[in-house]
Amino acid sequence: MENERKTFYLVRGDFLPEAMRKTLDVKEQLERGKAKSVYEAVKKADLSRSAFYKYRDAVFPLQSIQHTQIMTLFFHLADQSGTLSRLLDIVAKAGGNILTIHQTIPIHGKANVTLSLDVEHLTIDLDQLIIQLKEEEYVERVDILSSGM
Repeated sequence: MENERKTFYLVRGDFLPEAMRKTLDVKEQLERGKAKSVYEAVKKADLSRSAFYKYRDAVFPLQSIQHTQIMTLFFHLADQSGTLSRLLDIVAKAGGNILTIHQTIPIHGKANVTLSLDVEHLTIDLDQLIIQLKEEEYVERVDILSSGM
């Protein structure tokens, strides 16, 4: 069972067991700030903390998955102190949510960085963000590896 491939299903909410429905309620309370802690949220939902922790990473409302717009960017950077920090700052100021970062060890003064971003809430046009990143003196190359848009 442990090595079983993870399969996802779309199930109508009223078919879910009560503990799963309550887990979704707890997650919503926490996201919206209606509860300040897991303890407070599970108490309001009449759910045990163990049931919440059992299901929290396994059950999601469909809309939370549908609206995510993920893009993966590859950068070839000059190995200068603070380059990654400046790169991340530009993305954050544009409203990009950084999901993953992978940086290689610099070789011959160059480093490769791969960023996965949620670009759903960008405050500037995506093309403009790419142009802005390419204009940075330490950025030698920017490639879009994938786009879930």
